[in-house]
Amino acid sequence: MPKSDNQKLKLLYIRDYLERNSDEAHPVGAQELIDMLANHGIDCERKAVYSDIRALQDFGIDILNRRGADGGYYIGSRNFELPELKLLIDAVQSSRFLTEKKSRELIEKLCNPCSVHDARLMRRDVLVSGRVKSMNETIYYNVDAIQEAISQNKQITFRYFDWDLKGQRRYRQRQYAASPYGLCQDNENCYLLAFSDRHGITSYRVDRMAEIQLLAENRIPCPELTGKKLVEH
Repeated sequence: MPKSDNQKLKLLYIRDYLERNSDEAHPVGAQELIDMLANHGIDCERKAVYSDIRALQDFGIDILNRRGADGGYYIGSRNFELPELKLLIDAVQSSRFLTEKKSRELIEKLCNPCSVHDARLMRRDVLVSGRVKSMNETIYYNVDAIQEAISQNKQITFRYFDWDLKGQRRYRQRQYAASPYGLCQDNENCYLLAFSDRHGITSYRVDRMAEIQLLAENRIPCPELTGKKLVEH
């Protein structure tokens, strides 16, 4: 990559490095930033680093400067503060409708917005294995299909199954059809709130649904599942 192109990326490298490596307890000095940029093929003087930091601050990045022998720059506030991330991670850990694999993937993504130092501490406290978890990895796709049907005001068809003692799916014989209206979490499981001709207002465990298809027909109107009344069910 030509030197001029590298120079164009300088601000991005500095921002990314500070977001990943700095916090109040671990400020990053100007020389560390100069060395980092050199590894990317970018020559930079100390004055230029100061100027780049000011430009990022003017852009709205909360970069603070701690003075002194052990001082340096660090990110002050982030999109998610540590208590908020810990709260979200705890929700993922305790959720039964997420598989162990998906739980670990989500927790890893939740750790990305914080510094590597804080991420290391949060990962150390994570306990996923051994918890009761769903065995259905497709629940994410189910949620996406259901939300798409709700947004388009369409009915859906799907198959419904139970787990046998060997952990195998046992599909029920008939095809299900319903008008989806909302998703809710109860008792650590995710449910679809819907209206069907056969059962009226009912609910389905989302992790036990499969082969969800949108129909051309609009949803059957259901005032009991519309607006504020939806949250009462």
